[in-house]
Amino acid sequence: MIFHVIGIGNSKPVFSNEQNELIRNTKVFSGGKRHFELVKDVLPENYRWIYIKSPMVTVFQEYESLQTNVVIFASGNPLFYGFSNTLQNKYPNAVIHTQPYFSSIQLLANKTNTNSNELIAVSVHGRTWKALDAVLIQQKSLIGVLTDVVKSPKAIAKRLLEYGFTNYKISIGEDLEGEQEKVQTLKLSEALNNDYHKLNCVLLHRIEKREKHFGIKDGNFKGLPGRPNMITKMPVRLTTLHLLEILKTKVFWDIGFCTGSIAIEAKLKNPNIEVIAFEKREECEDILYQNQKTFGVPGIRGVIGDFFEQDIENYSQPDTVFIGGHGGRLEELLKKVNQVITPNAIIVMNTVKERSNKIFKESCKILGWELVEEINLTLDLHNPICLLKATKTEGK
Repeated sequence: MIFHVIGIGNSKPVFSNEQNELIRNTKVFSGGKRHFELVKDVLPENYRWIYIKSPMVTVFQEYESLQTNVVIFASGNPLFYGFSNTLQNKYPNAVIHTQPYFSSIQLLANKTNTNSNELIAVSVHGRTWKALDAVLIQQKSLIGVLTDVVKSPKAIAKRLLEYGFTNYKISIGEDLEGEQEKVQTLKLSEALNNDYHKLNCVLLHRIEKREKHFGIKDGNFKGLPGRPNMITKMPVRLTTLHLLEILKTKVFWDIGFCTGSIAIEAKLKNPNIEVIAFEKREECEDILYQNQKTFGVPGIRGVIGDFFEQDIENYSQPDTVFIGGHGGRLEELLKKVNQVITPNAIIVMNTVKERSNKIFKESCKILGWELVEEINLTLDLHNPICLLKATKTEGK
């Protein structure tokens, strides 16, 4: 299969001599409805047009039935969250020739006279907030965002303000190169007051850096009322993250999150991980949320309710687990965790009571986990804490 993918803008394109010759000698074309309206006047006689629309399986079936090459018109740069990437994933052995145009993010940077040397681009178009959350936590200086109807400029501005990223301003490009083109740079609060053309993208410009901590002071976290010691203390927290090998983690479960201190510091250290935090106490849901906003850490999924009543198969399979609470049912909890963790997963628990320490070690033998590290810490006048790290043996 041979595909020629030509990127075009939002107005009638001017093709090169080489592209015009390719179009004249082709009979089958493809693209969206908007692309067809822009190029229909240059198509040869007796052409066939395959619309790119849902369900995509029908589009692919039409491609596969062909005995000829296809010219596909796509928006902007088809290799930037575009259709050439879709073709590569679907047909890894196909020959794909891509001739790009400016991406919408590039157009907006040019129209706002923005130095794009440090530009990091992400997409929330039909996707979760994960990629945007990660670059915000890293406080990248210039972020380009491909939007959609739901995750609009207004929704993006609202999310940044919700998590305290007031150190950014926003440029919004609407209908770029179209008849209704509009480009404006606003404060985030100003962006909440408008509605926008459905074709848009944004740039987020960092004005200044928020303060970042290698370890957050315990007193800066909102905690359980009247229970200031119900938090993993900062030195223990940082040692725990070391044992969890959090920089290598993909999916992290924090069981018994309480204030969310471990989950928040984990996400700050590795913004790309997926964090799922479990807690029985209902009041901790708001505490976690308030702490996320304070420290600028969106993207943590809090699950409230008894862990033993959760259908844990519904959540992403963890490769790293921290046991922060077990309600006196540690052996049962470890067996439940063992059902879902990946091979070679890391499990860390901080114990104060000798009984918990003993149960954890005995369970490791029963479940086929290897106890790989044991660290004893004493802070101030608090009771000694034993940090235990185990790994699941592959195949067990």
